[in-house]
Amino acid sequence: MADSVPVRCPTCRRENAFTPPTFPCACGAPLTLPVLRGGVPVEILHRTWQSSWVEVRCEVCGRQDQWPAPETGCSCGTVVRIPVAPAPAPSPADPPPGAPAARPPAGPGPRPAVQRPVFRPVTIRTARDCVTAAAQYLKWLGFTDVIRTQERTASGVDLRGGGVVAQIDPTTRSTRLRDIECLWLNGLTDAALPVFFSLAGYARDARARADELHLPLFVMDLTGTPQPVNDPADELIKYGATGR
Repeated sequence: MADSVPVRCPTCRRENAFTPPTFPCACGAPLTLPVLRGGVPVEILHRTWQSSWVEVRCEVCGRQDQWPAPETGCSCGTVVRIPVAPAPAPSPADPPPGAPAARPPAGPGPRPAVQRPVFRPVTIRTARDCVTAAAQYLKWLGFTDVIRTQERTASGVDLRGGGVVAQIDPTTRSTRLRDIECLWLNGLTDAALPVFFSLAGYARDARARADELHLPLFVMDLTGTPQPVNDPADELIKYGATGR
């Protein structure tokens, strides 16, 4: 666990202890947000999507991604955003911007692909059928305790299970970027793998963001058979729940 740092409330001047959050990088390494010691916290009076994210560089693979900006509340009711140390400039040995990040050293050998029976699809006639088909598919992948949420949450999660959260978009429009990012945040909150299923496919920026976040995407046809649309989805099919 990361060490806590003192944060002084700009309203009541009370000093509170804050522990920087840790997130899983796409390379698998834990990434703790580098809170700027001695930095001045800023009271949050108005939230915007852009100000809620910070760029942080992973010390293991060198990948630079956006993460939720660290925030904390004081007993006086003030909520502040805590400054993060700026990402260091890449060294000559680092990959240039836009180049694939270096992967961590390989383990003792490649993981074996999971052997499983043929998937039995659920024909889709209604939006509820889409959720049922996705639940059956996740169980086929090894998430055997997947259940439907009682009521879709504000963030749009339809299915939950041990180590996985999933959203299903049964509409006739392409799934949007915001839907991908909201599901990813749910995965971070639950320390679970986020998986998305869409009937109509994905907007270009949504697909690109999912690739950056290593979030598996599937499209569904009316036969109820999900098809992978990115590399993370291919990996999930190959290794299943046990390969996480």
